[in-house]
Amino acid sequence: MSAWLQQLGDPRELFAWPWWLLALPLPLLARWVLPAARNPSAALKVPFGARLDAVAVAGGRHGRGGRSHWLLWLGWLLLCVATARPQQLGDAVQPPVAGRDLMLALDLSGSMSEPDMDLGGRPVDRLTAAKAVLADFLDRRAGDRVGLLVFGRRAYALTPLTLDRDSVREQLTDSVIGMAGQETAIGDAIGLAVKRLRAQPAGQRVLILLTDGVNTAGALEPKKAAELARDEGVRVHTIAFGGDGSLSLFGFQLPMPGAGDEIDEAALRAIATQTGGRFFRARDTAGLAGIYAEIDRLEPIERPGKAVRPKIERYWWPLAGAWACALLAFAWPRRRRA
Repeated sequence: MSAWLQQLGDPRELFAWPWWLLALPLPLLARWVLPAARNPSAALKVPFGARLDAVAVAGGRHGRGGRSHWLLWLGWLLLCVATARPQQLGDAVQPPVAGRDLMLALDLSGSMSEPDMDLGGRPVDRLTAAKAVLADFLDRRAGDRVGLLVFGRRAYALTPLTLDRDSVREQLTDSVIGMAGQETAIGDAIGLAVKRLRAQPAGQRVLILLTDGVNTAGALEPKKAAELARDEGVRVHTIAFGGDGSLSLFGFQLPMPGAGDEIDEAALRAIATQTGGRFFRARDTAGLAGIYAEIDRLEPIERPGKAVRPKIERYWWPLAGAWACALLAFAWPRRRRA
């Protein structure tokens, strides 16, 4: 018995609207406040009036003590209980708590159009390959709040930090090369991410920045931006992405003019080291996918939250009982007459 009561939980939590139970004595109050009207003079006199009075008195006694009377009272009781919305506590669950506030910074400069990547056996440009890997990365970040910003000549936030990964994926899909300019403002991208993450809880602020070039634009130098990120507790993982200036075609490596531009790996490595993050170098799609898998390991997603017991609505049980009592009370006098 005690175990059953413990499973039910606090009695005050058994009903969502317990004040409706105060309506239980309303029929008695109505009967007391509003007594039956009695008229000493009959409006219509008939020769068999005495017999009608006797039948009425007998019926009144039967109504006060008969089974239909108690069925109506039971139906009223069940109706009040149903209106109070009885609830049952379910099994305890521990929902995951968002482990990270994660900003993704994607380079949309002109050099990201170089077709030196391979995706599914076909040559693609760097942006297409990065989108495919990032989309898969988003699928694995359930429970994180993710935001997306892009940068070229300037940096722009496309989505704020959100649990709606579908909206982030849509904005990622719609991103095209040059929409933020043809140059590369790495410092501004870091500065904008720090601004977006500043209001979030400390210790869980992470920026993943992917670029294939060097800082050639923007008002904020990457070194200064890294200092801001460090001071605000933002951990920056930097990814240098790009091939070696050649295109693989039928097993042959063909040189691509202008595709071998230098990536400032030293600056990206310094940014990651200064902020407590990691620097990665990806020369192909497979390498980029492995990097995001490694970031998954470095930045865990789920941690157990506070255990809660969901409430299960049970109002339909007493409501069904009230309907059954009403039908029986209606049918009982007919059954007796039959």
